[in-house]
Amino acid sequence: MALRINDTVPNFTAETDQGTIQFHDFIGDNWTIMFSHPKDFTPVCTTEFGAVAQLADEWAKRDTKVIGISVDSAEDHVKWKGDIESFAGTKAGFPIIADSGLEVAKLFDMLPSEAYLPDNRTPADSATVRSVFIIGPDKKLKLSMTYPMTIGRNFAEVLRALDALQLTYNVPLAAPANWQVGQDVIVATALNDADAEAKYGTLDKKLPYLRFAKAPS
Repeated sequence: MALRINDTVPNFTAETDQGTIQFHDFIGDNWTIMFSHPKDFTPVCTTEFGAVAQLADEWAKRDTKVIGISVDSAEDHVKWKGDIESFAGTKAGFPIIADSGLEVAKLFDMLPSEAYLPDNRTPADSATVRSVFIIGPDKKLKLSMTYPMTIGRNFAEVLRALDALQLTYNVPLAAPANWQVGQDVIVATALNDADAEAKYGTLDKKLPYLRFAKAPS
């Protein structure tokens, strides 16, 4: 069954390059980003892991944990991190899940249940393990996106989406197209004009159902 927005994400126990984790315990009360890869020592993925490592301070500002997953062994992950850190010029302090048995990839519906890794496999055998999952502190899936192997993920967009998710979490607000931090937000139609203005101040009413307000600080 496909994992959908607002589903509770699967809990699992897995080995990482930093030891054993239990996923819900790892999340704790934090926002969490899990990003997946079809094989270690691949060029695009190395640039992506490097980008995540370079954003360590940004994740920390947002009280967000990051964790990678690749369908190779923890031992390979340790070796690969040397390449990642050399390329990125910084430490990759986050763990990487070892998913050589594809258990986690299947739990998160990145591969069909009958998938397996053949001998002498290539990244094409697990090409769909190229997703980003943003998970809330309630352990529910808030956003997912999947990229092909030839397109490096845009982690500026991941940060933007995370900022929007955190701003609108459990409040009657939404982020419009191309929203950036500091820009106005949309007030949900669940609030009438009077209640919306009492809560968020003067509204900029574009349409009866499209009302903007200053983003809460």
